[in-house]
Amino acid sequence: MQLLDVPQLTADEILARVLHRDGLMLIIDKPAGLPVHRGPKGGANLEASFDALCFGLPRPPVLAHRLDKDTSGCLVLGRHRKATASLGLLFKHGKIGKTYWTVVEGGPAEDEGTIDMPLGRLNAERGWWQKPDPEGQKAITNWKVMGRGDGFTWLAMEPVTGRTHQLRVHSAATGWPIFGDNIYGNGPRFGEPKLHLHSREIVVPISRNKEPVRVVAPAPPHMHEKLRACGWNGE
Repeated sequence: MQLLDVPQLTADEILARVLHRDGLMLIIDKPAGLPVHRGPKGGANLEASFDALCFGLPRPPVLAHRLDKDTSGCLVLGRHRKATASLGLLFKHGKIGKTYWTVVEGGPAEDEGTIDMPLGRLNAERGWWQKPDPEGQKAITNWKVMGRGDGFTWLAMEPVTGRTHQLRVHSAATGWPIFGDNIYGNGPRFGEPKLHLHSREIVVPISRNKEPVRVVAPAPPHMHEKLRACGWNGE
């Protein structure tokens, strides 16, 4: 059965997904299955709901970075032009801490480690799709085992670099693809299971004289079953 995309969020629905708000930025909990941008064929997208997030400012917020359509969790928005430019520099220079929760098929023998594997584009026709490429861009991911289940492992993954599809390619190329990955793993082209990749925590040093803003997004419902099987206690 083909999985229908997530419908357009109403104003109330996107407001309910605001995890953090200050004068410079918002951090929202992006649902899996909803692209952040409007595609060439139109359709539901996250940006179309941003008008509900002005909170008194004259313009809606804008994306400071992006998450894949099928990835859920913490997404940072700049509330005005200067803030968005500052956030863009923080992301560009690797100053923002990002932790993703994944459930992978199989899993590493060790309990933690680092993947240092350059990535390049698969080919021109596939656009964003990536592959391991010794001549490609530097790509580094730190990972730690959070729990193990029958044939699956729950990992916390921290991308040191921010390449497109980095965690998905690194996991698959290392021999433990992310569960539900329909590009690099064994997931179906359409339908269940959804990609088990969630932007769990983000740490943003937005103000020089204040502690960094640390935000955690709750695990999405579609990951609960596999996370519990790997020892997650529901928090």
